[in-house]
Amino acid sequence: MQFNSFCFLIFFIFIFISYWFFLYKKRFYQNLLLLIGSYFFYGFWDWRFISLIIASTISDFILGIKIYNSKSKKQRKKFLILSISLNLGLLFIFKYFNFFISSFEFLIQKFGLDFDNWSLSILLPVGISFYTFQTLSYSIDIYQKKIKPTKDIISFAAFVAFFPQLVAGPIERASRLLPQFLNEREFISNNAINGISLVIFGLFKKIVIADRLAIYVNSVFSNYQNYDSIPLIIASIFFSFQIYCDFSGYSLIARGISKLLGFELMINFNRPYLAQTFSDFWHRWHISLSTWFRDYIYIPLGGNRINEKRTYLNIMIVFSLSGLWHGANWNFIFWGVLHGIILIIFNKKIKNQKKLVQLLNTVFVFSVINLTWIFFRSENITVAFNIIFKILDFDLNLNLVQISASKGPLNLLLSFLSIILLLTSYFLPKDLKFKSHFKSIAFNSIIIFLILILGVNEKSEFIYFQF
Repeated sequence: MQFNSFCFLIFFIFIFISYWFFLYKKRFYQNLLLLIGSYFFYGFWDWRFISLIIASTISDFILGIKIYNSKSKKQRKKFLILSISLNLGLLFIFKYFNFFISSFEFLIQKFGLDFDNWSLSILLPVGISFYTFQTLSYSIDIYQKKIKPTKDIISFAAFVAFFPQLVAGPIERASRLLPQFLNEREFISNNAINGISLVIFGLFKKIVIADRLAIYVNSVFSNYQNYDSIPLIIASIFFSFQIYCDFSGYSLIARGISKLLGFELMINFNRPYLAQTFSDFWHRWHISLSTWFRDYIYIPLGGNRINEKRTYLNIMIVFSLSGLWHGANWNFIFWGVLHGIILIIFNKKIKNQKKLVQLLNTVFVFSVINLTWIFFRSENITVAFNIIFKILDFDLNLNLVQISASKGPLNLLLSFLSIILLLTSYFLPKDLKFKSHFKSIAFNSIIIFLILILGVNEKSEFIYFQF
C-alpha cells in the first residue's frame, strides 16, 4: 500500500475518523488502532513479514527491561549484545546473506575452485533497515542510561510499527517519538492544516517531479550505450532531483500524516542541494540516518576527538557502512566509500565568504554529489564507470533525438518545468507554515491543480522502499 494510491486514502480516512471521532481521549485504544492499522498497512506487501517486525518488537521490549534492571555493567552489556545480535542477525539474513555468499563464491571461482550455491530464496522485507535501526537505538539508549524502558507493550509496538514512517523513515529515536505514544494527543487545527500542506506538497514532489524525471532517467540509464555525453549529463542531473524529490516527498507525507494524528516527526531533509560543503550536505540529507550513524557509530569510535588518521578511519567506516545500509550491492558500498573520501579531502570549513563564492561552492558541491549519484543509480560499478567515461568523453554534437530520449520533447520540457517549480519552492515559508488559513488553502489549491495537470498517472514505488 503506497501513499500515492487510492487504497491508502481509504485506509487513512478510516484510521483518521476512528482515531479522532470514536477513540478521542482514549490513548490505549488509539495506540491499539494505530498498531493494528500499521500491521495491516505493512502486511499489504507480504503478510509473512509481519512476524519479523513482531519478533523484533517483542525481543527489544523484553531486552530493554532486562538491560535497565541489570545490576552489573557486564550483565547489561550481555543483554545489549543479545539485542544487537538479534536485530542485525535478522537484517543480515534477509538483506545481506545472499550478497556476501555470492561475493565469496565469485572470489573462490577466481582461484579455480568449486563452491556450492548456498543462496537463500527469500524476499527482502520492506523497510527492514529502517525499523531495525529504530529499535536498535532504543536498546542502546537504555544501555547508555539516556532513557528508561517502557512497560507499555502496545505503545512500544505502535512506536516500532508506526505506519507513516515504517517503510522509509525518518528513523525516529525512542526518546523523541515514544513519549508521544505514552501521552494523550490533542487535535490542534493548525497542526492538522500544516499536515495537509505537507502531504499535498509531498505528493507533488513525488508525482509531478520525481515520477516525471524518472521517465527520462530510466530511459537513458537502461540504454546508456546509445547516448552521448549531453543526454547522459541531463539524465544524471535529473536523477539527482528525482531521488531528492522522491525521498523528501515521502518524508513530507510521513510527517504530514503524523501531524494529522497528533504526532511530530523529525525533519529529514533541509534543502541539501544548497549545501556549500560536503559536510554541510550530510547535515541536510537524510538527517535521521546521518545522525544515527554519528551518534551510534562515529562518536563511539572516537569521532574527531582523536588523532587525524583515526578520525579519517572513522569517517571511512561510517560511510562504508552507510553505503552497505542502502543496499546489498558493491555499487552502494563504493558510493559510500566515495563520499567518505570526498569528506576527507574537502574537510575545510567555510566562513563569511562573498555571495558569488558561496554560489560557486554550492555549484561545485552539487556537481560532485551529482557525479556520485551515478554509482547509486547504476546497475553496478562497471556500468557507472562506463557512463562517467562517456560523459568525460564530451561530445558537443547536440543530437536532439537523443536529448529528447523518452516520450519526446514534451516530457523533456515538462521535466525541466518540474525542476523550475521545485526551485521556486525555496521561497515558500519554512516547513510550509503559513501565517493564515487563507494562504494555506490557496497554496494547497495551486499544488493540487499542478498535480492534476502535470502529474504522472502511472503509479511507481518510492525509491527508498528497496532499502
